[in-house]
Amino acid sequence: MPVKIRLQRHGKKGKPFYWVVAADSRTKRDGKFLEKLGIYDPNTNPAIIEVKIDNAVKWLQNGAQPTDTARAILSYKGVMLKHHLLGGLRKGALTEEQVEEKFNAWIEEKEKSVAVKVGGLEKVKADAKAKALAAEKEVSEKRALAAVEAELPEAEAATETPEGEAVEAKVEETATEEVAETVTETKEVEKVEEAPKEETPAKEEVAEAASEAEVAEKAEEAPKEEAKADSEDKASNEEK
Repeated sequence: MPVKIRLQRHGKKGKPFYWVVAADSRTKRDGKFLEKLGIYDPNTNPAIIEVKIDNAVKWLQNGAQPTDTARAILSYKGVMLKHHLLGGLRKGALTEEQVEEKFNAWIEEKEKSVAVKVGGLEKVKADAKAKALAAEKEVSEKRALAAVEAELPEAEAATETPEGEAVEAKVEETATEEVAETVTETKEVEKVEEAPKEETPAKEEVAEAASEAEVAEKAEEAPKEEAKADSEDKASNEEK
């Protein structure tokens, strides 16, 4: 009975994963199988591959033929290498210790290379995440700037009214001060114009006082003149 090591598909549409199986080549791809040897999940990066190395080597030694995809998977996990080393052991070219030593050294190198690959992938993911965050931050800053610019006209319109009222109040205050100054100047001018009018009665009083003094003097001088005249008349009569 020809046996093949092949993949058996599982999973839903768009996200398949596979079993690595040893099955009769005459059965359907997803039909019965003789043994499940491992799994292969290509939906992750790197892909998840698990294989039972010793069981797979046993099937290979019994003449099972892997398909191309199955061969690549087995080679990736070191199955093909161990099968080759065991062939050298059977021929007497290698000892069991040498086989184990060579196989373990290869496994270590493979793990290191896988670790380097995983590290590179993580770095790429971190860089992509940082770029995405930077782009998102830039977009958010642009949105915030646009919102501020949209609010500026409203703020200007809100501030224009108080400023206009302040200007009007200042204009009214200035006009009131000017009117007050004009009224004050008018009152001062009126006082200056009324001053001479107030002086006229004073002059009249002075003139009246002067005339009264003259009358008094004349009144005082009248008896003297009359006495003088009487004395002159008496003297003239005596002479006669």
